[in-house]
Amino acid sequence: MIRAGILGATGYVGAELVRLLAGHPGVEIEMLVSQSFAGQKISDVYPHLAKVSDTVCEALDAQKAADACDVVFTALPHGASKDVIPQLFDKGLRIIDMSGDFRYNDARVYAQWYGQPHSSPELLSESVYGLAELHRDKIKNTRLIGNPGCYTTCSILGLVPLVKNGLIDHKTIIIDAKSGVTGAGRGLAQDYHFCECTENTKAYKIGTHRHTSEIEQELSLLAGADIVLSFTPHLIPQKRGILSTMYASLTAEVTTEELMAVYRQFYKDEYFVRICGAGLPQTNRVAGSNFIDIAVVADARTGRAVVVAALDNLIKGAAGQAVQNMNLMFGLDEKTGLLAPGLYI
Repeated sequence: MIRAGILGATGYVGAELVRLLAGHPGVEIEMLVSQSFAGQKISDVYPHLAKVSDTVCEALDAQKAADACDVVFTALPHGASKDVIPQLFDKGLRIIDMSGDFRYNDARVYAQWYGQPHSSPELLSESVYGLAELHRDKIKNTRLIGNPGCYTTCSILGLVPLVKNGLIDHKTIIIDAKSGVTGAGRGLAQDYHFCECTENTKAYKIGTHRHTSEIEQELSLLAGADIVLSFTPHLIPQKRGILSTMYASLTAEVTTEELMAVYRQFYKDEYFVRICGAGLPQTNRVAGSNFIDIAVVADARTGRAVVVAALDNLIKGAAGQAVQNMNLMFGLDEKTGLLAPGLYI
């Protein structure tokens, strides 16, 4: 059995990790860390976990984590992980980090987008960007994974076949993305109060959202050239889900059927990527699952490709993807513990 620990277990992503790992046939949860709820059972913080996991949360002790665990998931705020992870890495643990701290190949890019220098830049060369559909072989052979963000997973996987096959002009990429409120985490802020969110949709951080840099990094690697794109996120009045609509000018005349054939071929071996044959992706079809649904349309009138992708920001966009990465790291079938379909209703 894989002995697992979760740092930041009482955030939304941490709670989803507990739920998924508690039902994983190859995992035992050995340690749950929460500074705010130390001494309390996770099922007292989240009653839906009663009889699923009654583990008591505790304060962080790196040596205890090293003794008790084989893998640690760090669901900590951005900036906090880079100060904690070096201690865990030095003790030989395998680490899957849910923050943005180890998603970058270049410390300068991290500093530019996060407004602070990286305190452990030497570990960036050890970390692997945890998108299995692109980096599966590297994930299998690393001890440190930077688990991708939710917006980035949806947008990158939506655009990869077009970029990889040279079907779009890289300079014309525009991403319009929408997220449920859980994407902002469990912390309190006026923008996320019920009365501020319900019956309201709004754009934010136009041109400055940190996930822009992740999308550009991964697409640039695929294209073999620097890609700069426009990314605009929106907050929508639902609990979970990401819907990204992506636009780019086509480099040749192609039909929707031809583009769909490209996507089906590109993702033919990817269980968690579903190319929609009928209808466009919707968030209620993926909520609670590790699937991403994708559709692509050739707009002949404008000469653009339009891609629509949907996923659950807490599952394929966070905790589910982390479990998928853990499975790969330990030589398990990557679908293990992740076969549940979406909730739909």
